[in-house]
Amino acid sequence: MIFVCDQQSNIIIHGLRIHHCQPQPTSSVIGPDSKIMQLGHVDGDAIRLVTATKVWIDHNTLYMCHDGLLDVTRGSTGITISNNWFRNQDKVMLLGHDDGYVRDKGMKVTVVFNHFGPNCNQRMPR
Repeated sequence: MIFVCDQQSNIIIHGLRIHHCQPQPTSSVIGPDSKIMQLGHVDGDAIRLVTATKVWIDHNTLYMCHDGLLDVTRGSTGITISNNWFRNQDKVMLLGHDDGYVRDKGMKVTVVFNHFGPNCNQRMPR
């Protein structure tokens, strides 16, 4: 399973077990209001938020995905990541597209009461 929120708001992702995600080519998906949308290449993250606002990611278990477990990028803000279990993964989470991406400078993300490990290596809160 790969959960992608692109330009969405007021989302709750709760109680899921997401694992063994693999890269996917560009494809059509059903979006809001049952509209068919083109989803670009997906790199194998468990959850990817792109330009998303007001998202609560709570009580999920994420592990063993191809790229990372959670990416919050490209102007996403108002994100709460709480009470999740991240395990068995090299790259755990990415907050912000890159240092030079202006829309990420005002990003607001709360990371609280999560469990990291075993076998988590990089991209974790310090």
